[in-house]
Amino acid sequence: MPLTDTAARQAKPGPKPVKLSDSHGLYLLVNPTGSKLWRWKYRHLGKEKLMPLGQYPGVTLAQARQARDNARQLLAQGSDPMELRKADKVAALVATDDSFEVVARQWWAHWKGPRSPRHADYVIRRLEADVFPKLGARPIASITAPQLLAMAKAIEARGALDMAKRALQTCAQILRYAVAHGLIERNPSADVRPSDALKPRAKENYARLDAKEMPELLRKIEAYPGAPYTRLAMKLMAYTFVRTGELIGARWEEIDLTAAEWRIPAERMKMRTPHIVPLAPQAVEVLQALQTLSGHKQLLFPGERDHSKPMSNNTILMALARMGYKGRMTGHGFRGVASTILHEHGHPHHLIELQLAHSERNQVAAAYNHATYLEPRRAMMVAWADHLDKIRRGADVIALPKRVG
Repeated sequence: MPLTDTAARQAKPGPKPVKLSDSHGLYLLVNPTGSKLWRWKYRHLGKEKLMPLGQYPGVTLAQARQARDNARQLLAQGSDPMELRKADKVAALVATDDSFEVVARQWWAHWKGPRSPRHADYVIRRLEADVFPKLGARPIASITAPQLLAMAKAIEARGALDMAKRALQTCAQILRYAVAHGLIERNPSADVRPSDALKPRAKENYARLDAKEMPELLRKIEAYPGAPYTRLAMKLMAYTFVRTGELIGARWEEIDLTAAEWRIPAERMKMRTPHIVPLAPQAVEVLQALQTLSGHKQLLFPGERDHSKPMSNNTILMALARMGYKGRMTGHGFRGVASTILHEHGHPHHLIELQLAHSERNQVAAAYNHATYLEPRRAMMVAWADHLDKIRRGADVIALPKRVG
């Protein structure tokens, strides 16, 4: 039975994503966060594909069906609609030639050249999810500063402040591109600053390295000549990017090596909510080494003199200074570097924020449960640990061929 606008409008988010089917492969994906995304499932050359068609209600049911029908015509002609979209050979399916979305896709095709494919893909996906549903169909010459702010405020309303600021910055780049190509006479984003309407974020002035400096730091940690507890603490912090206080206060009763999970109780968390850290194999290896080192002590990182108390809060900071990073890197800096690199690699913002245990939970927190988010977070943490190992080594490790005879 085809989907109705009433059913789409009244659909409520649940603990798991729900698909509301229409016809010919079109469906509305209702996420636990409350977003409602149009998706069209089709097959090309025997391979199943999924094409995003915008977000409801910005893209109506009728517009989504028209977009699907347009794409089906391309498919009937032997073309892959997704490949045509990526190559910018087809205009936006529900927009006019001078629309913000069409110009934005032209900008993206121009801008993405030197960027990594994952980062470029992340930027276009964020535009499709957050910006195009609000501004995409509007003629680019009609875009105003209040419309840009309204779009950003809608993102902020779900707790994604950093993403709201990045959306404004991306729109500013698109509009500058439009000015440079004679599509508009002036850039309305010049009248807008994030601080004019978005909530200020509490500043945390923690020193941190650039991502390009991480390989050298990781190699220095591996060869650190100081106390074994300190070296292993820095390794575990790099793999898990928890807060320093959460790390040094860790107790063995929180660790489940069999399940590869670290469950930090609410009373030890800044936000006073329990937190689960999925452990990559590399983090488990560090913990196994710690287990051998600490014997039957309750703390993972006991103090040097009093083993009933955790190591000093300054231990990691002093070790970083000893390695030449005084004033340039802190324990908290691992969190900032992890957030930056994971975003650049295209990992979902809400998973990164959940793993950082930030205050930006809001609607995400309402749907936060182990079954829905633990496994994708586990995959992200494994990818993160693999990335650290790769950049520390400086190259991919290639298995040697088996000896014959």
